Amino acid sequence: MTPKDAGALNVLQAALEELGFACYRLPFSENGTPDVANMYARRGDKGPNFCFAGHTDVVPLGNTDAWSVDPFGGEIIDGILYGRGATDMKSAIAAFVEAVSRILVKGDVAGSISLLITGDEEGPAINGTKKVLDWMEKQGELIDVCLVGEPTNPNNLGDMVKIGRRGSLTGHLKVTGVQGHAAYPHLADNPLPRLVKMLDALSSHELDQGTDHFQPSSLQLTTVDTGNPATNVIPAQATASFNIRFNDLHTSQELTKWLHTQCDAVGGQYDLDIRVSGEAFLTPPGDFSALITSSVEKATGVTPELSTSGGTSDARFIKNFCPVAEFGLISQTMHKVDERIAVSDIRTLTDIYTSILAGYFTDIAAT
Repeated sequence: MTPKDAGALNVLQAALEELGFACYRLPFSENGTPDVANMYARRGDKGPNFCFAGHTDVVPLGNTDAWSVDPFGGEIIDGILYGRGATDMKSAIAAFVEAVSRILVKGDVAGSISLLITGDEEGPAINGTKKVLDWMEKQGELIDVCLVGEPTNPNNLGDMVKIGRRGSLTGHLKVTGVQGHAAYPHLADNPLPRLVKMLDALSSHELDQGTDHFQPSSLQLTTVDTGNPATNVIPAQATASFNIRFNDLHTSQELTKWLHTQCDAVGGQYDLDIRVSGEAFLTPPGDFSALITSSVEKATGVTPELSTSGGTSDARFIKNFCPVAEFGLISQTMHKVDERIAVSDIRTLTDIYTSILAGYFTDIAAT
């Protein structure tokens, strides 16, 4: 479970070294956060460099007794692989390696293939992909395109390719007053009316109506609290939290300025702590998404939707370095008890990745 590696990278490194990859183990640390094991592997020393990205860490098990199998046993029952990480996303990493193996049987590619693997996608995302990318930049390691193997398909393999993600901003708002007796309000300063006005101004505002590739941005209130069990006491402070999932019409900096403007208009003493886990981004439809789409159609007969839905992923870091898209398995059981995926879907995913690699390097050779 995140961020414990438990030998996963050793297994991956052994498989990649057999295929001629140079593997770089990249442990990173930072005060107040867990140490994380990461790896960057590359075969070839020339461009273009096609990169697969993903994570070996997994979320906690939940109620272990509720699992019908050993969560880390990797059992296959009636053609279904069970286990934590079966969909999110160790099976996709296995498909990366098998796809590369199939391609290399036919000979070297006209460029390089690499894998960027972290153990911190399900955790704080501080000592993982972001720091690996910083290391790569210092080493002069360039990637030209990147395919992330997150489980992107809602119901069936082939449903969806992610070509962007919404940004995510969380706000923690604290409004301060003066505690007092509810029967003597003139001797107190109740922070609750101000908090309510602020929250109403924020939640009632339409941020936008969406774009061609993004749904409308959304501000959702998540908690409101005074920590006050007494009905005859005016509290000294009141707090609330909210989350904004925003499209590429906004930046976190612009939204932060707007939030302060709304709170300032109400007045009074307040503190607003803003935390941003990622900015909105879009890889515009083009050659890369067309290659993925055609490979999915060839393997499944389905034309995938090009989407920006869902939460955040490490693609939010990779997009600063190269065009990035996401395609993986079916997401229905990720993070759930009895996480599972059909073995046939893993095989089809491998076919898709193989086709993408073959098409990418064929197209490069033709230019």
